[in-house]
Amino acid sequence: MERTRDDTLYPPIEPYESGMLDVGDGNLVYWEVCGNPDGKPALVVHGGPGSGSTPRSRRYFDPDRYRVVLFDQRGCGRSTPHASDPATDMRHNTTAHLIADMERLRDHLNIDRWLLYGGSWGSTLILAYAEEHPERVTEAVIPAVTTTRRSEIDWLYRGAGQLFPEAWAAFRAGVPETSDPAGLVAAYARRMESEDAAVREKATADWCAWEDAVLSMEAIPGPPPYGSRPGREQLALVRICSHYFAHGAWLEEGRLLARAHRLTGIPAALIHGRFDLAGPLITAWELDRAWPDATLTVIDNAGHMGGTETRRAVLAALDGFARRG
Repeated sequence: MERTRDDTLYPPIEPYESGMLDVGDGNLVYWEVCGNPDGKPALVVHGGPGSGSTPRSRRYFDPDRYRVVLFDQRGCGRSTPHASDPATDMRHNTTAHLIADMERLRDHLNIDRWLLYGGSWGSTLILAYAEEHPERVTEAVIPAVTTTRRSEIDWLYRGAGQLFPEAWAAFRAGVPETSDPAGLVAAYARRMESEDAAVREKATADWCAWEDAVLSMEAIPGPPPYGSRPGREQLALVRICSHYFAHGAWLEEGRLLARAHRLTGIPAALIHGRFDLAGPLITAWELDRAWPDATLTVIDNAGHMGGTETRRAVLAALDGFARRG
């Protein structure tokens, strides 16, 4: 299918197949497939963690050439149990669990190898999966590169406060029980486990206000990306985010960069905005140097959420890999 311009998404499409995959521990993961049943397999790995998949992601893929799989990671979107429910046990929601879920989904759909697409937290999960199962990955397209090192988490929830001191002061004030600025994420994670709904809701609002502040310099049309989410989705997002980041995503510091040599032979397009304040460019630059078959494209006028030039680069990469077969 042809697009009218090189920055235009493909027309909306609907899934031709969907279901709930039992991944164990009482969890059911929602999945869907759209595009060409005989096309090149591709998996969309959403961000957050805890954002859930969106219909817009389907439109980056040529529906004539791709068999596109989307899924909602544990605890969010249409997967159950939902993290907005305080009774949901978060012990069974870790990076290792998500990697295993992806493998179970691949096997369930009888896919041998697939392209991986996703940014922000999605890029961390892509890297963790691909380094564990490089034989299952054909290519990767990664905008807004992150590896969720503790240093990256510290920048986002403490270091960036140097640029937005008023908003960060409000974020810090949301957890007065901790006097250590480095402990804010863990303090928010504890608040999201409170039995008091008002405590969880206040922590969610404070967290989302800070995330929106970090993105406030980007020209994002419409309402703020975090504060405008429905309440149930906000609660799940913040609970999952704080849970993962308080534990450093259960990854040894620097592990994904140190093991990038395992990705040798997997072509990748890394696309990153120079003015990404949520995930500074240095991480993408370091990954490009460590991954022999990756190519980094820096978008000079973009941030974390991207824009026209970022969209154009993602579409070009996906179209190019589709032609590769």
